[in-house]
Order: sequence, then structure tokens, then C-alpha cells
Amino acid sequence: MFKHVDYLQFQARPEKPDAFFAAKLQELIGGQYGEMTVMMQYLWQGWSCRVPGKYKDMIMDIATEEIGHVEMLTTMLARLLEAGPNETTEKAAAANPVLAAVLGGQNPQHAIVAGGGPMPTNSQGVPWNGGYIVASGNLLADFRSNVAAEAQSRLQTSRIYNMTDDTGVKDMLQFNLARDTYHQQQWLLGIEQLLDDGFIDAPIENSNMAEEKAEQRRTFYSFDPESTAGEGRWANGHSLLGEELVYVPDAQPLTDDKPIGPAPDPKLFVTYAGDMGKGTPGTAGGAYASGMKNVAKKVKDALDG
Repeated sequence: MFKHVDYLQFQARPEKPDAFFAAKLQELIGGQYGEMTVMMQYLWQGWSCRVPGKYKDMIMDIATEEIGHVEMLTTMLARLLEAGPNETTEKAAAANPVLAAVLGGQNPQHAIVAGGGPMPTNSQGVPWNGGYIVASGNLLADFRSNVAAEAQSRLQTSRIYNMTDDTGVKDMLQFNLARDTYHQQQWLLGIEQLLDDGFIDAPIENSNMAEEKAEQRRTFYSFDPESTAGEGRWANGHSLLGEELVYVPDAQPLTDDKPIGPAPDPKLFVTYAGDMGKGTPGTAGGAYASGMKNVAKKVKDALDG
């Protein structure tokens, strides 16, 4: 259950309407790294969290705050669209022919679809997609995704911050930048807390670690004889698992297996030199072709019957 307070977390008051900037601001709402994404990502992680107490509470607290951030941005965007796009842009275009030539910079869907309001889309009008979110059930994997999401969100907010001179917009974005900074730190500290609480045995997930080819988890392969990658920390010393790292310059294949598929099913009419024998209906493509043939036969028999 959620409780809604009838006030914004922080003020969202632009100095003046600006339909063009409103189109850019849509990225911070419905873009891949917009507030809708982190809101939904954290909500799903929180609802799926099987560790009651501080972890679930922390995830849900941040998720709830992100709902408020979406509310702030949509309020700001609606106020930026006040008297626009129609009235504001028509007056500006009449006074400036150059501006009239680039009026495509505004989002006409703000007027046509949303009636002068915000939308759950990115800056190009592409609808927000649930495929943007990460909620795996593994807190370590999820917290790492959250760090990246906050970093990207903050980066894009910083770029958009420099695209306006409106002090009211900048005031709100300064708040958002600071919250992104703190949330990023929360997820990083959350990773440390997971280690301290003993939920995992190593700094990285140990799922199926006993099944790994152990040599491969500490070896850096460089395939360029002139590469300088071997100078980095990732190729020297010890890994985060405490194992000595191995650097292999000018690495060569570890097998004589060539990337050639099996002989194709003749019924698929694949261009083939014939050097691997004849394809049979037992292949994936052959099984499909045979299956379709059986379906066709059943349909014919049913019609004849």
C-alpha cells in the first residue's frame, strides 16, 4: 500500500513556458534511464525481495521516492507546456524565421495526444518499455544494475541541465542531481552491506562457481600484439577473489573447432557446398520442415474426411 502526500517532494516551478525544452525533459521521464525506469526497477526488486527487514525496506523507500520524482518531472513538464506549444511557438516563429524553420524540435504529441501534458515516453516520443528494468531476485546483481542506472540517470540529467537557462528548472534539476548522487552511494553501500552480512562468499556471485573452469576466471586474453591492456590493474596482481591474475598477450584459440554449422536440410534450400554430407530432417530446420509437412497432411486428411 502506498500513501500519497499532496505536495511535491521538491518544487517544480519554471520561470516561463518552454515547449521545446519540455520535449527534451521527456527523456528524464520515460527514457531508458529516466525516472520511470528506476521507479519501476526498484518497485519490482522490492516486491520480489525475499529478505525482510532493512534490505526490503531500503529498496521500497527509494522506490517510493522515485514515484515522487516522476511526479515532480511530470508537473514541471506540464508547466513548461503552459500556453504551448501553439500560442508560444506561433509568436516566436512570427518574430524569427530561423526559429520557424526548426519548430520540429517540439513534440506535437504533447498537444495532440496528451492535451498539453506530459507522456510516458522518451524525448523522441517512443513509449516507455518494461524491458528497461532489471529485477533478478539476486540482490547483488540488482544493486549493481541500480548503480549503473543511477549513474546514467545523473549523466543525462547533467546534460539536460546545461540545455536551459531557466532558473526554476535548474533549481529542481539540482535537487535531482543530488538525489541521484546519494542513491548511487546507497546501492554501492548496499553491496558492501551484503558482503558484511554474509549473504555471499565472495565479492562476486558464487553461483555455480564450483562448476567454472577455474583458470578462465583469472586470465586476461589480449588478441592484439600491440595492445597495452596488460598494463591495467585488471591484468596484474590478484583478482577480487584473491587469485593471481594471468595475462596472455597475442592470445590464440584454445580449440581447433571451426564456426561452421551442420549440413542443412535440403528442403530449406540453403546455399551449401556439400562438403559435410547431406542434411537430414533430424536437424532443427529439418524438424521444422518435417513438422510442417505433418501438419499439412493432418489438415488434408481432416478435409478429405
